[in-house]
Amino acid sequence: MLRAMSVRVRIAPSPTGKPHIGTGYVALFNLALARQQGGQFVLRVEDTDRTRYDPESERLIFDTVRWLGIEWDEGPDVGGPHGPYRQSERLDIYREHAEELVRRGHAYRCWCTPERLERVRKETMERREAYQYDQFCLGKSETERRREPDCGDVAVIRMRMPDEGTTTFTDLIRGDISFENRLIDDQVLLKSDGFPTYHLAVVVDDRLMRISHIVRGEEWISSTPKHVVLNQMFGWEVPQLAHLSLLRNVDKSKISKRKNPWAHLGWFRDEGFLPEALSNFLALMGFSMPDGREQFSFDELAAAFSFDRMSATGPAFDLEKLTWLNGAYVRAMPMEKLVEQVRPLMPASEDAYLRRVVALEQERVHKLSDLPTLAGFFFVDSLEYDVATLVPKGATVAQVIAWLEAAGDELEAVGALATPSELEERFRALAARLDVKAGPLFGAVRVAITGTTKAPPLFDTAVTLGYDRVMSRIEAALTALRSSGAAG
Repeated sequence: MLRAMSVRVRIAPSPTGKPHIGTGYVALFNLALARQQGGQFVLRVEDTDRTRYDPESERLIFDTVRWLGIEWDEGPDVGGPHGPYRQSERLDIYREHAEELVRRGHAYRCWCTPERLERVRKETMERREAYQYDQFCLGKSETERRREPDCGDVAVIRMRMPDEGTTTFTDLIRGDISFENRLIDDQVLLKSDGFPTYHLAVVVDDRLMRISHIVRGEEWISSTPKHVVLNQMFGWEVPQLAHLSLLRNVDKSKISKRKNPWAHLGWFRDEGFLPEALSNFLALMGFSMPDGREQFSFDELAAAFSFDRMSATGPAFDLEKLTWLNGAYVRAMPMEKLVEQVRPLMPASEDAYLRRVVALEQERVHKLSDLPTLAGFFFVDSLEYDVATLVPKGATVAQVIAWLEAAGDELEAVGALATPSELEERFRALAARLDVKAGPLFGAVRVAITGTTKAPPLFDTAVTLGYDRVMSRIEAALTALRSSGAAG
């Protein structure tokens, strides 16, 4: 049940590489909630990991998320009343809040050197225990830490987790989740270089940006008790929380940018998927429509959205199903829009010719990137023939030569190609005169004029190719057959 409040949601990607498909997945449901409730959707850039920061990544985030059809109401590039929206521009804010926690006794300075921390980590692992900071600096004064050889001159600030009790929060998808406080580390909040860790920055930003609902991936569940406690330390109300199931491969393994090229959101655009289809598919990964439909628009998702219909189990990202769904969207696309989409992919040609080609191929296209291959024979001057493909099963080379010679004569008699239905009528009559079934004859002609056994309807294809090109290709196919050495 949603609280009676102004709904404000956000995504907060890190610009450390190509945007992950999960960024689009999480953004989709955040936007659906915001649009349903008449709220605001915020994009915040979490760029405090300076060792991995990539300025090009931020541009790619904006570009690919927008390509998916997702627009934000506030963000680094559009502004808003709660900026700045890049964390690297908010360092003074984080420092002030970290110092406030120190003053309240909820955080403390830690001067431990990296060498000491690594030594303690190894000793903990050798004891087969989960690593937690051992609070070596807790309660130490400046004077006391100077006497410690394992302490440096520059401190970090750590939160002081309670030693006892549990932290419980309600997840809108998963129900109540509890963690024992004693098992939670005293997390670093402010690093020695003055940059915050994710845990401080996300809590402070969500508060100051008035985020009402945090909808993010389930990988953050284990961090949530720290965020709940931090809100309590500041005396703030905890936003409502919902953790989406992670997208997984069909074999249930985690989607990896290293192993799965399609883990990158931009890959889908490059491969010719439509944003509407991908958005629909991503919605199916975590949500089910009340009427069980699998094909629906974003507006329909937003209208029906409810956390009660979100899945708590990891959905399988099935590329085959996405490809099928994308094909359904391609087939339903208005012709002018489809032509406009594929024009940059196709060889230069007159608009009227391209429209005729696309109209013939639309039923066979699953991805836009399929079209240059499927329709390539429409745009070349000559074809390469495989004699074995030219000769249908059960026929001989000599028979096919005779068929193609007769087909050429028939076309020459027609002159400029007639309508597809008229051509079909003439070629069925030709098959009867040759005493051959129409299927093998049509198949031989199809390969002769297209170079492939898989092509759009034969006579529509022939009319689109035009008389001169069809005649030239039939002659080229005859030459290939006659020189094959098997014509006798």
